[in-house]
Amino acid sequence: MQRIFQRMDDSPAQIINHLGETLAQNRLSTLLVGDQTLHTGMARSLAYRWFTDPAERQRFPADDHAQHGRTVTAQLLATHTRNPDDPRVTGLVETLLKKSEEFADMRRRHPVLGPYCAPKLIEHPRVGLMELHGQSLIDPDQSQILTVLTATPGSESYERLQFPSVLGDRLL
Repeated sequence: MQRIFQRMDDSPAQIINHLGETLAQNRLSTLLVGDQTLHTGMARSLAYRWFTDPAERQRFPADDHAQHGRTVTAQLLATHTRNPDDPRVTGLVETLLKKSEEFADMRRRHPVLGPYCAPKLIEHPRVGLMELHGQSLIDPDQSQILTVLTATPGSESYERLQFPSVLGDRLL
């Protein structure tokens, strides 16, 4: 997975672990969504940030927040089902149940991930709204996922996704 990741220089890519913690990001991923590796403690987990930090939602249109929350919840609950004895997973779920009524409500609904991942809309402060498709490579024990974001060639989102490589580190 690391060898593939290291060759990804023309598309935003990142490696996350089973808790949704970003382990590595390439330059374009960092320019698109910020450096996700800087978080500490439970805030390293996307699920924790999504349900406890309003700033985490800024890059997504408000109309997409509920669906994104369901996806984040389903991913965490699937991890919890696969790893019921992992104290970090259990601790994260228990903390979110206490801190977020939204998470608790979604957990009661038992969201399930389907085989298809719909495109994501990401709002970048300088580039604008982009519709991106995430392709994921999951390692055999499902402890790490390499996700690459792409846009449909020729689309407005594709053109906007080219800006980070042109503008460089000034994008954020």
